[in-house]
Amino acid sequence: MMKYGLLPFIVLLLGLSVSADGKTHLEPSSLITNDLGMQFVLIHPGTFMMGSPENEEHRRKNEVLHQVTLTKPFLMQITEVTQGQWKALMGRNPSNSYDCGLNCPVESVSWLDCQEFVRKLNARGKDKYRLPTEAEWEYACRAGTDTPYYWGSSIDCTRAMYANNTLKAPGICVAYARKKNLLTDSPAPVKTFPPNAWGIYDMAGNVWEWCQDWYGPYPMESVVDPGGPPSGHKKVRRGGSFFKYGWYCRSANRNAADEYDRLRTLGFRLIMIVP
Repeated sequence: MMKYGLLPFIVLLLGLSVSADGKTHLEPSSLITNDLGMQFVLIHPGTFMMGSPENEEHRRKNEVLHQVTLTKPFLMQITEVTQGQWKALMGRNPSNSYDCGLNCPVESVSWLDCQEFVRKLNARGKDKYRLPTEAEWEYACRAGTDTPYYWGSSIDCTRAMYANNTLKAPGICVAYARKKNLLTDSPAPVKTFPPNAWGIYDMAGNVWEWCQDWYGPYPMESVVDPGGPPSGHKKVRRGGSFFKYGWYCRSANRNAADEYDRLRTLGFRLIMIVP
């Protein structure tokens, strides 16, 4: 027991197995669910290339390709925080797209609003939550891939909820959305589209997602456990949304917003800190 420190507790809590080399492995379909119904999956430490290569279509200069190593495991929420989860904790639903239903992502919440949600959630018990760093977000989004989108090289309206009204061939995606009984100027209910290889849903499209970091330029060199600049003027948001261009859904695409902004295209998901 002493060999692994807190590991036996984590194994018991998360349904993990421990191999002979002392490493933890998430069992298939093993999730942890809190009392708000928020589900989390374990993300193992690792090294990946963050950003995009210079030949990636729609690439921006702020996506400098660099190596990132994350040394600590974390639990990533497999969906965006829903309107129902927000309402259960905060007592009201601020979302613009309330017609979408309580299983749709909450939006129209600022970065500061998200911090208040985290504060209240952390006050409920021993589990501790926060927004993901930008590096954690991209690592979990890519799920081991290096393609522009976590499913491949091209945008695909069967894989994510994105800009149905601004595509070169809008009829294709509008028809698909209607076939799925989805509103075409609104997010979709979480889990409507397939997850990535690590079982995480809607990291491309649906709503933009707040990250913990201040927005700033990437480093040119390899980094370990980056947390973004120490200060700044805007906070990072990632993932694209149901509004505007499909290429915003690229895994490397970066954007930012003022910490006070409440946008109908912007929500969030949390990580649970592994003790």
